[in-house]
Amino acid sequence: MTEKVKSGSRNVAIVGPYLSGKTTLLESLLFVTGAITRKGSVKDGNTVGDYAPEARERKMSVEVGAACTEYNDLRFTFIDCPGSVEFCQETYNALMGVDAAIVVCEPINDRVQTLAPLFKFLDDQEIPHLVFVNKMDRANIHVLDTLHALKAVSSRPLVAHQYPILRGEELTGFIDLVTEQAYQYHSGAPADPIPFPEHLKEEEHIARVEMLEALANFDDHLLEELLEDIEPEQEEILKDLKLELGADLVVPVFFGVAEQDYGVRPLLEALYREAPEPEVTAQRRGIKAGNNNPIAQVLKTFYTPQGGKLSLVRVWQGKIKDGTVLNNVRAGGIYRLCGQQQNSIMCAEAGEIVALSRMEGIKTGDILTTDSFEEILAKAKVVEPVYALAIIPEKRNDEVKLSGAITKLLEEDPSLMWEQHGDTHEVILWGQGEIHLQVALDRLRRKYNLPMTTRLPQVPYKETIKKQTNAVHGRYKHQSGGHGQFGDVFLDIKPLTRGEGFAFKETIVGGVVPKQYIPGVEMGVREFLAHGPLGFPVVDVAVTLTNGSYHNVDSSEQAFKQAARLAMQTGMLQCEPALLEPILRVQVSTPNQFTARVLQIVSGRRGQILGYEGIEDWHGWDCIVAYLPQAEMQSFIIELRSQTLGVGSFHWDFDHLQEVPEKLTERILANGGHK
Repeated sequence: MTEKVKSGSRNVAIVGPYLSGKTTLLESLLFVTGAITRKGSVKDGNTVGDYAPEARERKMSVEVGAACTEYNDLRFTFIDCPGSVEFCQETYNALMGVDAAIVVCEPINDRVQTLAPLFKFLDDQEIPHLVFVNKMDRANIHVLDTLHALKAVSSRPLVAHQYPILRGEELTGFIDLVTEQAYQYHSGAPADPIPFPEHLKEEEHIARVEMLEALANFDDHLLEELLEDIEPEQEEILKDLKLELGADLVVPVFFGVAEQDYGVRPLLEALYREAPEPEVTAQRRGIKAGNNNPIAQVLKTFYTPQGGKLSLVRVWQGKIKDGTVLNNVRAGGIYRLCGQQQNSIMCAEAGEIVALSRMEGIKTGDILTTDSFEEILAKAKVVEPVYALAIIPEKRNDEVKLSGAITKLLEEDPSLMWEQHGDTHEVILWGQGEIHLQVALDRLRRKYNLPMTTRLPQVPYKETIKKQTNAVHGRYKHQSGGHGQFGDVFLDIKPLTRGEGFAFKETIVGGVVPKQYIPGVEMGVREFLAHGPLGFPVVDVAVTLTNGSYHNVDSSEQAFKQAARLAMQTGMLQCEPALLEPILRVQVSTPNQFTARVLQIVSGRRGQILGYEGIEDWHGWDCIVAYLPQAEMQSFIIELRSQTLGVGSFHWDFDHLQEVPEKLTERILANGGHK
């Protein structure tokens, strides 16, 4: 049944929710193919994947890891991807370079919803994928119920490739739905053929008919056979599975227990037979055959303690040799990876995933080539930041090193972002959640010796005025021997409509304030408005210079600047200062079963709900649009995820400034600008 394959490599991502057992599955795949002689465990911190200290401390994947192995005449490169939503950028970047993906999940129907964003990404990018239902030794639901739950979150039809044989809650074997041969599992060895279990005949038949009918939707010949009750040939079924998996038309489903290697060999055999060849993937990505110039894409960037910078790349076309110049950068070495182990090679062929060393200036997602190249290769969209911390080096002298270290962090992880905030003057690190930022801070400390202290970012409050005052007098007179300082002004101050900013004009008549001093008046006004009577920048204010006086000898631009500041200090207190807070327009995406909860979260955070409706290209999901004060957003993502099984997300934009309620204003001012 095993057919000769065209190409010598396959690249497969292992993806799925947190705790589904992806890293354990990788260990099992490496063990049954002979790449390792002894399996590690996440608990013991000795797996091939998750070798970074940040991963082992947390017992969870925090970045992708690559591992090469061989099975029959194929070289497989498996990419172990993080399951936490906070590290989804790692997963999306890696998926852009693979031939297929294994979606690992648990047989728990209530958690199947966590697969929805991943399924959507795979289908939007037309990435072939299989499902491996892991931990079947803990299953307490019917197999067909699990299939039904999975189908509800996938836009592609799921087809069982095998049917599990259970004794109570113990997985003992499986029935291959193509051959209808039953097998019994053995610990540490391949499964043996056994007689067909008659008590499963009806259930197996239902699953097999569903598989054949799903395949027949894309094969008229198979459809005719089914209509005429003709049993299709096994080779025809396998051919359809390969074609329709490769075109992302169907999603085969497997069952097993990765910890015991159960179901791993049948999964591997299916990948060998049915996963698309690299040439097919390249064509799907828009690479036209016939040109041998090297083209590669960076899937991940590592900064390693020993080897420096490594760029994990998918070679789409041509060959990359040691010393090849790509994007004007000479590759310092080529390596096949097996976790943190690096095996040096002289050349990488099209279809392989390898690591290139010392590619300075090259970032994750970059397209690499030896000449000019039209970027037809799609890149994973960078996910938007949703959580922030203000960071301060523990040692003040380290401030000069911070920007360089953060630049390297961003090369490794493009979903991080940083800014020097113009109003609060804080250095703010943005990411996908608490754990995501803590991992980044751990790397700053471990790799770059930059320990940080953190705090929640300040809200960039502003202030304005509610009423007008006229002819506010400001006089600055200073005598200290020799020439003195004299400036004298009268100002009108009035509020502007929200969003108009600041306006300054003068209506001086008769030269009572000479023209050369008027810029000093405006400068004094602007300097005062940078820090108003409530302690925040002032907006939406108009100031008019209406009158004044000067001294032929003692007046100067500097003196009029000081006079204007004095007038503003007096006048602004008469104008009823008011505190303003930034209001964001937020679009929340959530499964519609959680919509009511999300509406309550928004309302409980002083939000104004503008409406909600179904997302056009995502069945069963709603988009809620609301105004939310920025002061209420810091922990919003944490509560949103806790109420939506971790899958809720949001996009935000600044919309407008709005007056803070009076009671809340008192609390903010008493706390020095914090809610």
